[in-house]
Amino acid sequence: MSSTSETTPAAPPAAHPSLRVLGVYAASRVLTTAILLACFLLAPTLRLPFGSARAATGFLHFLAAWDGTAYRQIALHGYPTTLPVDAAGHVLPNAWAFLPLYPALVRAIMAATGSGSADSFDVVAVLVSLLAGAGAAVVLHRLLQRTTTPRAALWGTVLFCVGPLSFVLQVAYAESLFLLLLFGALLALRADRLLPFTLLAVAASATRPGALVLGVALLVHSVMGWRDKRRRSGRSPAGSRVVSVLLSGATIGAAGLAWPVIAGAVTGHPDAYVQTELAWWTGYVGRPGLVPFAPWLLMATRYLGPLGVVLVVAVWGLAVVLLTRRAVRALGPEVLGFSVAHLAYLAAVFLPQQSLPRLLLPLAPVLGAAPLSETPRRRGLLLGIAVALQIPAVLLLWVIGYP
Repeated sequence: MSSTSETTPAAPPAAHPSLRVLGVYAASRVLTTAILLACFLLAPTLRLPFGSARAATGFLHFLAAWDGTAYRQIALHGYPTTLPVDAAGHVLPNAWAFLPLYPALVRAIMAATGSGSADSFDVVAVLVSLLAGAGAAVVLHRLLQRTTTPRAALWGTVLFCVGPLSFVLQVAYAESLFLLLLFGALLALRADRLLPFTLLAVAASATRPGALVLGVALLVHSVMGWRDKRRRSGRSPAGSRVVSVLLSGATIGAAGLAWPVIAGAVTGHPDAYVQTELAWWTGYVGRPGLVPFAPWLLMATRYLGPLGVVLVVAVWGLAVVLLTRRAVRALGPEVLGFSVAHLAYLAAVFLPQQSLPRLLLPLAPVLGAAPLSETPRRRGLLLGIAVALQIPAVLLLWVIGYP
């Protein structure tokens, strides 16, 4: 018998989860960039309008189209002090619809690198979005790791990276930065870290509309936590904890409502922000004014009549059914509370049109629901559908129309 003992080679260490996610994100950006580039090159041949108010002069300019033109204007020249109006005195679309953190960050990087031209904006804005999108993917995965199985967390992140609207993560839009801050806030709340949660929520409020609903996630998290604590120990939450939650909620509420106040103060019109947002409705429904929960019904009846009301009610009902399923509830009260509140926010104040798919991106944590990744066949099917839909999404929501 040999006295020499044999040793089994150690298995190579598994890649860090964040590195795996970054690899997925990088691969998805190669795919999405190829689709965007192909559409950019084919658009002149097919005589399709570029996604910009002026003809694109290059691929980076193409990626900084639509809302990117407004962010470019803000980064280079700031916000107007006088609202543009038409001959009838109605407010026209203008930069006040776009919140300041994203263009301010781009402007700061431009200043630090000594560049201040429109071309340099395109480069920096796309780079900021691309990097923020990578961060959003990593943070989303970490959030899902705390709420579901490792496989579901990874595949939920994969679907986020390759979804039909994932091209928005690398154009000159504020979505990537907003999602990074939003997912970070939900992750901090899940860990019961109120200060980071509040700071991230305030930053998100300065990036995109809708961060106000993080206050609902805070409320649901706190109520559920207090209920569980009382069941375990029979004790109510400490007074200091209640005060901290109230201060956090008040801060988020103030941050979420600050931009309309600022817009009104600078322009001298108290309703400057609301009128600016409504200016985008005119091509669809005229100028009806803002009545909570009326926009969807208004849009539906305008084009479908009474059938539209039935369709809207059916869509809202389906959303309720999907969000109350056990697999979604299992993602935790923070994700559930935020998701319900976000959909309620969209139903209350948003006019449903081609921007709706983009505004559903904050619901990405729901992609971590375990049934979506239960079997290889289901995973492959969903992956194939997501990738296939990227091409019509880019054509319809970037080259021909805006997202």
